[in-house]
Amino acid sequence: MSSILIVEKKNRVMRLTINRPELKNALNRALYAALADALAESQSDPQIRAVLLTATGDTFTAGNDLDDFINPIEETGTPSVIRFLKAISECEMPIIVAVNGPAIGVGLTMLLHCDMVYASKSARFRAPFTHVGLVPEAASSLLLPLAVGNAWANDLMIAGRTLTAEEALSAGLISRVFEDEALVSESLKVAEQVASLAPNSVKQSKRLIRGVTKEQVRDQMKREGVIFAEQLASAEFKESVAAFFEKRGPNF
Repeated sequence: MSSILIVEKKNRVMRLTINRPELKNALNRALYAALADALAESQSDPQIRAVLLTATGDTFTAGNDLDDFINPIEETGTPSVIRFLKAISECEMPIIVAVNGPAIGVGLTMLLHCDMVYASKSARFRAPFTHVGLVPEAASSLLLPLAVGNAWANDLMIAGRTLTAEEALSAGLISRVFEDEALVSESLKVAEQVASLAPNSVKQSKRLIRGVTKEQVRDQMKREGVIFAEQLASAEFKESVAAFFEKRGPNF
């Protein structure tokens, strides 16, 4: 597995650590592919009963690597980002996340597909899609209102509000907040405890608690994907990119 994703297996837990700290752990095609492969492996390995996802450095992830948008390439087969979203949304294994810093864009929306989300006190949560001329993705337009209600969802997705860890806890986006230095060890304890439980009972409980079907999630991703692609080709997004590199505010 590539060094941009560190994969460790111990005590029936697969620990995945995003490892691009020099780029604030931005997710690119290679990292999406590595995550998709690892999640698929977690389901096929009989020794794995839970997944723990975290990141190195002081950022969980700054979101999608902008270079993938600016310089798109045609991938062979299913695009890596689609593979990742399918893998994380349909994973039967419980996924525990330790959010060690800012979780931006897809860094936030991926959390909606996970089962237990814990954060450090320094974590921040933001989905600035409208600020860059884009729209929600990863079925977040379906899952976020279900998780936190329309009021919080609109504040996050339309206004682009940044939530502190305590605000995210209050909203119901996450379930626990830990001191920065204790986050990963405490999250690992939970992952190991879950991994020790009756595996089919855990899988079936996850399926029942979810509340939405795989088909609903897939359909929403498709609807979002059509509009997201249109916005990527729009003047609004082009102005956002220009403003970013020129270090100025966008003029919409």
